[in-house]
Amino acid sequence: MNRHNQEYKLTGKAIVYRIVITIAALFIVCWYMPRDDHSIFQFDIGKPWRYGQIIATHDFPIYKSQETIQKEQDSLMQAYKPYFGINTSIGTAQIARFKTDVGKQQPAIIPANYLAYIQDKLEHVYSCGIMDTKDYDRMHAEHIKAIRVFAQNEATEVAMDEVFSHKTAYEYLIDTGADSIHYDRSQIRKCDLNNYIVANLTYDETKSEESKKDLLSSISYSSGMVMSGQKIIDRGDIVDKATYDILQSLEKEYAKRHTSKMQSHTVLLGQLCYVGIIIACMSLYFTLFRRDYLSNTRNLLFIASMPVIFTLMTSFLVKHNLLNVYIIPFAIVPIFIRVFMDSRTAFGIHVATVLICAVTLKYPYEFIATQTVAGMVAIYSLRELSQRSQIIRAAFYVTLASMATYASMELIHEKDFTRMEYVMYIYLFVNGILLLFAYPILFLCEKMFGFTSNVTLVELSNTNNELLRKLTELAPGTFQHSMQVANLATEVANKIGAKALLVRTGALYHDIGKMNNPAYFTENQNNFNPHSRLSYEQSAAIVINHVKDGLKLADKHNLPQIIKDFITTHHGKGKTKYFFISYKNQNPDKPVDESLFTYPGPNPFTLEQAILMMADSVEAASRSLNEYTEESISTLVDKIIDAQMEEGFFQDCPITFHDINMAKEVFKEKLKTIYHTRISYPELKKKPEEEAKETAQAGSTSK
Repeated sequence: MNRHNQEYKLTGKAIVYRIVITIAALFIVCWYMPRDDHSIFQFDIGKPWRYGQIIATHDFPIYKSQETIQKEQDSLMQAYKPYFGINTSIGTAQIARFKTDVGKQQPAIIPANYLAYIQDKLEHVYSCGIMDTKDYDRMHAEHIKAIRVFAQNEATEVAMDEVFSHKTAYEYLIDTGADSIHYDRSQIRKCDLNNYIVANLTYDETKSEESKKDLLSSISYSSGMVMSGQKIIDRGDIVDKATYDILQSLEKEYAKRHTSKMQSHTVLLGQLCYVGIIIACMSLYFTLFRRDYLSNTRNLLFIASMPVIFTLMTSFLVKHNLLNVYIIPFAIVPIFIRVFMDSRTAFGIHVATVLICAVTLKYPYEFIATQTVAGMVAIYSLRELSQRSQIIRAAFYVTLASMATYASMELIHEKDFTRMEYVMYIYLFVNGILLLFAYPILFLCEKMFGFTSNVTLVELSNTNNELLRKLTELAPGTFQHSMQVANLATEVANKIGAKALLVRTGALYHDIGKMNNPAYFTENQNNFNPHSRLSYEQSAAIVINHVKDGLKLADKHNLPQIIKDFITTHHGKGKTKYFFISYKNQNPDKPVDESLFTYPGPNPFTLEQAILMMADSVEAASRSLNEYTEESISTLVDKIIDAQMEEGFFQDCPITFHDINMAKEVFKEKLKTIYHTRISYPELKKKPEEEAKETAQAGSTSK
């Protein structure tokens, strides 16, 4: 049985979550898929017609393109003049209020001759009209050159340059211009003329919209007619602009004559079936090969989000006719899945996403081929993401592969370099640029879904990291032990196909809790053991607490949950055997509370955690050997790992007997290398005559 499936039985709750997420993804994807304006044929200007001869079966107009209609509308709108009503009583009332307010001022705030001057200016402003600031700005934004001002059923055309807003009216009132010799602007400002400027022009939406409709009604939406029986195009003919417009008009007529609400529902049903089949295939893959992903709701949400997000983006661009779908960096899907999961799953999800998106496109085959190749290249170039430069390299390779694949498809269909769509290669280049954003988005995915990427693991495993540097200073023996465990565990992980970088990082942090009481652990002791002053229960409590202390430090330094799991599982639910056995030997007739000598656990539940538990125990025990021979090392490794198996430490993790046997062999070989004994260097043999000479010299010296 597959290692990833053997211990992952889905609970009822997990099955419900799985069904809800799957159905939600299915309906979200299909609901936003375009169902209108589906092409009967696939054609483009300058390309040959791939189908048979088409003859019109009925009369129909040749519709102008949307761009042509828009240009005509823009041209007509230059003559558009919206309607505004004017309230003359507002100006009269404000001028009268101004005169009253100035007359009340004692002493006068302005000279007497200023009153008539300002009154004339106010009368001019109100006669031209003051427009509300919002309407004034909108008229200028729409490039309106003139408006129609009506009063008592008579409309007068007024240029926008002559109409005032609140701001321009005030500027006009205080501007003395040529009269600056006789009138001082500072004197005029004293009048607070802002208080007497009130809009007297009101936008009449009803009359303005009627005027706009009358203006636009003169536009003809067709540029000719196609008569019944007229030949439109034949196989092999090049589609020119005129023929393209006729074919587009034919499709519009077909949609008008045949599209109904029932047919729209039929298209939706087809989309549901199509997407449902793809999702069913992916579900079958996970059930057979990666059930461990399905047992985790976080993983399932992440997997489901990929096709949903990219299908929504594709549907949006297609519906609104924006840019080109080739600008979307679909290769992000396999990159993300590969970084957080595995290559086979990455390829499967990528193909499923591409197949779902392709159904919304006009030319799906080129899209499927190009994106499939891009995904495979992305997976291959990011087998192990540990540096930012790898994303840049992957984006470069993906862009080259996409361009080469699309060019190949074009040459197959066009058979001519002159007909190739060179603008598509610009889209593919932009696609490669957008692919570089995969790196910052990876960080967001880590935080959102609780994943830990290899980049994060590389950063954590740097021994200059603050926490590891502190471990080196406070508990150097523990740090050396952690390094040795990391090396052993990494070798085993590489041998049996586990995540080597993950287990190495977990090994470096698994004993960080010992920093709180380093002297109570043998690797940090120097000719004094503080346990000699404590009872066995107290000693066991201190040793067991290094797990809890390690979790507190991990929380304080924001270590990922996947690293915290190594801290809690590296002893599992085992016992502090030295203190437990010593206590029993000292108190043979006294009942023992085993919980006082038992670690809180849990037992390892991943392959990497099982490897760390074995490596930790083997490395620690190897230090107590009296002699390091091949036999003693082999016996030690077998004894420790067999005991762990008998105690059931590996029952909750997907490790096989073959994996355990391979781990034993690696431990034995590595420990032999670490604890090898030095060989005796041979002495140089002397010649007989040299030995006789040395003997004679020794005899004469002794006399």
